[in-house]
Amino acid sequence: MKHPFLMAVLTFCVFSQYTFSQETVENPEKFTSKNKGKFYVYWGGNRESYSKSDIHFKGADYDFTLYDVEAHDKPKGWHCDYINPARMTIPQTNLRIGYFINDHYNISIGVDHMKYVMYNDRRVNYSGYYPNAGSYNENPVDGQLTLDEDFLLFEHTDGLNYVNTEFSRVDDISSLFKLPNTDKFQINISEGIGVGFLYPKTNSTLLGKERHDDFNIAGYGISAKAALNFTFFKYFFIQTELKGGFIDMNNIRTTKDPADSAEQHFWFLQRIIAVGGIFRL
Repeated sequence: MKHPFLMAVLTFCVFSQYTFSQETVENPEKFTSKNKGKFYVYWGGNRESYSKSDIHFKGADYDFTLYDVEAHDKPKGWHCDYINPARMTIPQTNLRIGYFINDHYNISIGVDHMKYVMYNDRRVNYSGYYPNAGSYNENPVDGQLTLDEDFLLFEHTDGLNYVNTEFSRVDDISSLFKLPNTDKFQINISEGIGVGFLYPKTNSTLLGKERHDDFNIAGYGISAKAALNFTFFKYFFIQTELKGGFIDMNNIRTTKDPADSAEQHFWFLQRIIAVGGIFRL
């Protein structure tokens, strides 16, 4: 009686193993179904918009504030510099590397290389004092002056570098579009928050002084983003992002003289398109 029972148990085990193996082969777990332990990296370009900003300049013989100064970015458009290793830091770019701590959440570090250019030849309100007023084609009258280049050129164009870390959530929404195989094409949405510091190289010519031409930790930033991610063949993706935040820079170097500095704060909005890869080590 014992041998038939053992044969039955053995037969059941072999059959079960065979069935499980067949199911695994026929329905393998998709690479895109789990994110925990994956790394990702992306590179892309951006456009920016900025709120108006009050800029306070101070030095040994001057102390003045310009009110509601407007600025713009400095785009290159669709340009080969984005993929030229010798010039790829010149355009407005975004680099990010991240790691999934579980299937939905990841942490990352990155650099948002933005550019900030003050509009010249505009009339703005000001308060305070500076030497040789009226000799820089700025025409100071009734608390207003013109932002002539002889008076002030003010840019963070190498650039407005926001070095930051982000904490983000990712959700697969492929089922909403009835996509049968996410290993071929997958759609994700992502939301995140970030914090970091500003490391600009400010191009500023102020009151005819020689500009300071070096990188400097100038302040901090906070941000939030929403993204749409399109993943192809498991490992490659295109990602579009809207990212906004607040920048406070209270230690901007303006000239060679360490006594000269500026401070400002403003809101920003980035529109980002990036390409990248996702993988497990």
